[in-house]
Amino acid sequence: MILNRKKVIIIGAGPAGLTAAFELAKDERFEIIILEKSNEIGGLSRTVNYKGFRMDIGGHRFFSKSDVVLKWWEQFMPVENAVQGQEVDLTYQGKTTNFILSQQHLNAENNMMIRTRRSRILFLRTFFEYPLRFDFTLFKKFGFFRLIRILISYLISKFKFNKPKNLEDFFIKRFGTVLYKIFFKSYTEKVWGVPCNEISAEWGEQRIKKLSITKAFVHLFKGKSEKISQKNIETSLIEQFLYPKFGPGQMWELVAEECKKMGVKVIFNSCVKGFSRCEYTLNEIYFTSQNIENKIDQIDYVLSTMPVQELIKGIDDVPIKIQKIAAGLMYRDFITVGILVRKDKTNLANKKDNWIYIQEADVQLARLQIFNNWSPFLVPDDNFLWLGLEYFCYENDGLWNLTNQEMLSLCETELLKLNLIESNSIEDFHVVRQEKSYPAYFATYKDFDYIKAF
Repeated sequence: MILNRKKVIIIGAGPAGLTAAFELAKDERFEIIILEKSNEIGGLSRTVNYKGFRMDIGGHRFFSKSDVVLKWWEQFMPVENAVQGQEVDLTYQGKTTNFILSQQHLNAENNMMIRTRRSRILFLRTFFEYPLRFDFTLFKKFGFFRLIRILISYLISKFKFNKPKNLEDFFIKRFGTVLYKIFFKSYTEKVWGVPCNEISAEWGEQRIKKLSITKAFVHLFKGKSEKISQKNIETSLIEQFLYPKFGPGQMWELVAEECKKMGVKVIFNSCVKGFSRCEYTLNEIYFTSQNIENKIDQIDYVLSTMPVQELIKGIDDVPIKIQKIAAGLMYRDFITVGILVRKDKTNLANKKDNWIYIQEADVQLARLQIFNNWSPFLVPDDNFLWLGLEYFCYENDGLWNLTNQEMLSLCETELLKLNLIESNSIEDFHVVRQEKSYPAYFATYKDFDYIKAF
C-alpha cells in the first residue's frame, strides 16, 4: 500500500474521463475519483436501453488512424470471429500492430463487429449518396441542366474567395454555390440554429477537413476499402468501421468495470457546483449528490470534461474578461426520439443506411438513424424497425420544452410529410434530451484562447 497517494478528481464518466481513469489507475500512486452528473456511463457515447431496444445517441462509428487507439479498444472488445491465441492485425495497412487474444477477451457478447457505413441525403424527396458519389446514378438524379449549373458554380467558386470569412464561404469555395444549397445549407443551419454566414469557417476546416469534389472523384475510382484503419482516406469518406454489438455504451461500460476493479471510485448523480483555488491550483470541489451538499478537499489534480462554460463559472476569483468569454460560449442541445414501427408499415425497411441527413427545409428533423443497420443486436424483434429521429435545439427553447407526447406528434407529422411511414404505424417511442451536446463555433468562441491561457 502506497502512502500519501496523489488524489485525482475526474469530472465526467464519458470516453475521455474513463480513458484517463483507466490509464492513471495503472499507477498505484494515484487515488482516482470520478464525479458523473448522470446515473449512466458513457456520456454522449452511452447506449440508452428502452425495453430492450437500444439507442445510440448521435451515432458513433469506431475507427481511427492511430494504431495506439485501435489497440486500446481491442484490449476490451476484440473483433468478431477472433479465436484464442490469434494475432489480430489492427491496422491492415502500414506498420502492423498485433494484439494476441486471450481467453478472457473471447466473450461473444463483448465483440466489435466490422460494419459498412452507408449514409445518404434526402433532398426534394430523393435519396443521394453521402459522401457524394459522382457516378451515373447521381448524374441521372440531377438532370442535365442542374449538372451544368453545378459545374459552372463550382468553376466560379474556385476564383471567388481568397480566404473564406465564414462557413458559407467555406462550403461555396469547396463545392460551389449550387451544391452548397443542395447538400449543406439546410442541414447545417438546423444543427447550429444560425445562418451559415454567421458561423466561423474553422468549423468547416475541422469537420470537413480535406474532403472536396476532387477527393470524392479519386475515391470513387479507387473503389471501396476493406481496411479498418484506412489511414490514407479522408475521414468523411471512410466506409468500414468497428461497432460494439450492443452499441457504443457497451465499450465504456466495460472500461468502467475495469476501472472499478483497479480501485477507481465513481460517484453518480454528482453535479459539480464549484471549486476553490489557491493561485492556479484547484484544491477543493463542491458538488451535490442525492440532494446532499458534498466537498472533496486536498486535491492534487483535476481532469475536467464538463462544459467549459460551467467549469469557469464554478471557479472562484476568475478575471471579469474570462468570465464574460465563458458566459458567451454557446452550445447546441440535442433531442433523439426513438420511433418503433413495423417493417411492413414503412418504406425504410429495406434501406441499408446507418443514418439519413434530412436536407428538406420544410421539416425540423435534421437526421434519421436506422438502429437496425448499426447492429441487429440493438433491436430484439426483427419485425420492427427502430428509428432515431434527431432534432437540434437550445435548452429551454420551444422545441426543448415540448412534452414527450408533443414530440411524438411532431415526429409522426414529419415522417408522414416525408412519405417515410404510413398513418398510425408507430407502435412505441422514447425521448432522450441531451444538453450541451455540441460546442458552437460562433459567439465568443473566437476568444477561446484567452480561456485556455487562463
